[in-house]
Amino acid sequence: MLTAIVGIGWGDEGKGRMVDLLGESYDVVVRYQGGNNAGHTVINERGKFVLNLLPSGILRENTVNVMGCGMVIDLEHLCGEIARLREKGIRITPDNLKISSGAIICMPYHKQQDCLEEDRLADKKFGSTRRGIGPVYADKYMKKALRMADLTASNLAERLSDLVEWKNLTFAGYGAKIDASEMLAWLKKYGEELLPFVCDVPAYLTEAEKAGKKIMFEAQLGALRDIDLGIYPYTSSSPTIAAYAPIGAGVPALRLTDTIGVIKAYSTCVGEGPFTAEMFGDEAEELRKAGGEYGAATGRPRRVGGFDVVASRYGVRAQGADALALTKLDVLSYLEQIPVCVAYEVDGVRTTEFPYGEALAKAKPVYEYLPGFHCDVSTCRRREDLPAAALDYIAYIEKAVGAPVKYLSVGPEREDYVQMF
Repeated sequence: MLTAIVGIGWGDEGKGRMVDLLGESYDVVVRYQGGNNAGHTVINERGKFVLNLLPSGILRENTVNVMGCGMVIDLEHLCGEIARLREKGIRITPDNLKISSGAIICMPYHKQQDCLEEDRLADKKFGSTRRGIGPVYADKYMKKALRMADLTASNLAERLSDLVEWKNLTFAGYGAKIDASEMLAWLKKYGEELLPFVCDVPAYLTEAEKAGKKIMFEAQLGALRDIDLGIYPYTSSSPTIAAYAPIGAGVPALRLTDTIGVIKAYSTCVGEGPFTAEMFGDEAEELRKAGGEYGAATGRPRRVGGFDVVASRYGVRAQGADALALTKLDVLSYLEQIPVCVAYEVDGVRTTEFPYGEALAKAKPVYEYLPGFHCDVSTCRRREDLPAAALDYIAYIEKAVGAPVKYLSVGPEREDYVQMF
């Protein structure tokens, strides 16, 4: 079985929580794209964990975790993440963590360039996390980046010197400069610590699949942040969709058997860009506080809104989701009526199709309200335990977006969920 766990919306849907939950049934968990620009929050019997780079399966004792060639890896950040988990008693060895030799290294100058450009853009900024993700992916596709395999190259210093000379042409425009010797020292300090984990990931995954191992592919962010299908240019810099999973893992010949799309019972968004269903004022603040909506990687307050039917239907289609994991239903318990964005209005015309470009920027939400269940559902563990109004809300979502809800999260703990079928 090859399963992809992906986001339907703007990210922060609760993918890490679902990977941790379902990971018990899988032998291998693979992160196939992105860097440390987003976080997956997992709460289990050992405590609360925020994972930026490591696959969420790392918290499962018997799961092998893989970082694919589609990722960009900040070596310093990864070393720190591993150290923090080890301090909490999490075992991390080359047996349960494997890093693709083809993964790209996110250098300190990528982060610096990210910050310089965001500062230059001022009020026109993209809302970058300032962790170098855009610049490092740009360098990857210009073939001016280093890969994990290059850490042991005999000509590493020479290659790095050439890259720094080229990069300083850009930095001069910002009035800044990079020192090649400092970059080499950084690579050696953190690279040597990670070398034992670097291996031929495509070969490992190919053999694992042949041996009948169950493999889960874990995405970062959601469909609306995909570089090709998302709200460009306010997207991430990599493909976040399920179809890219085998490619980003380094095994494009493998075929997914199913895709589970993770989606919140309401809408949230971190960063800039169009977010049509956004709510403001006291109503928004109440929802934000109820859901604890603050970015796992950045701590930034998330923008919030009611469930967005238009964007969610588009996200389900983009991800090719066979089933859904609906998270944070318990957050809506305080509401007498549940706000739902059922359509957009663009230049006075109502539409239920997700628009692009300028039309999306001008879109206004059309809200309707559904009956609330106004009771605590956090103790529900079976479908029959749920109140009728909650079941009606779930059924409405299923019909609206065109996919069934298989898993329902009713709380932050690992076991706070209902399997719907």
